[in-house]
Amino acid sequence: MNIRNISLLSSAAMIALLAAFPSQAQDYRAQAVAMMKRDFHAKGMAGMDRLNEDGLQAICNRTNNKPPKGIAEQMEKDEAASLKLPADGKLMGDWKSGEKIAQAGNGMTWSDKPGAPAGGSCYNCHQIGPKETSFGTIGPSLFHFGKTRGFSPENQKYAYTKIYDSKITNLCSSMPRFGHTGTLTEQQIKDLVALLMDPSSPVNQ
Repeated sequence: MNIRNISLLSSAAMIALLAAFPSQAQDYRAQAVAMMKRDFHAKGMAGMDRLNEDGLQAICNRTNNKPPKGIAEQMEKDEAASLKLPADGKLMGDWKSGEKIAQAGNGMTWSDKPGAPAGGSCYNCHQIGPKETSFGTIGPSLFHFGKTRGFSPENQKYAYTKIYDSKITNLCSSMPRFGHTGTLTEQQIKDLVALLMDPSSPVNQ
């Protein structure tokens, strides 16, 4: 059963989810959504579709990121089924390019041209390279990522999967689904994997 689309959830599941929240909280949510639709205006490549939730986002938003275990497990399986690994079997690219992508915060804004390469903005949430002194702490430190975990093909696949779609391993992760949404290309994800997993990358020195 694929429940990526909220409309495909059974009535019983929806009733159970909505019952978990008081009616007042539901009213506030409706008011917030109405306000966003009123005040957000499409411009450039940023269309009104950005206000739409998919089923996964709706489940996490309505359960305070704690969906029922059975639903969470099924949706993680659905996400995993959509994972697209490189056809050439190579999961690592160039770590130097990966560092540039991790530093870059461009892309996907109303002023960007459709199809222009986007950055990963990775330092907004993670510590990664040893020379970067300004980084976010929303996500875990990735410094010594490969050195600590090991440079095995399995760990390369884990890193690729996490960047491609973080919801596969943690349904309500706040990390963007870079590959799933097409925000980053396959080559960009490979380069980020190399930044984390290449023994010669400064991340692992």
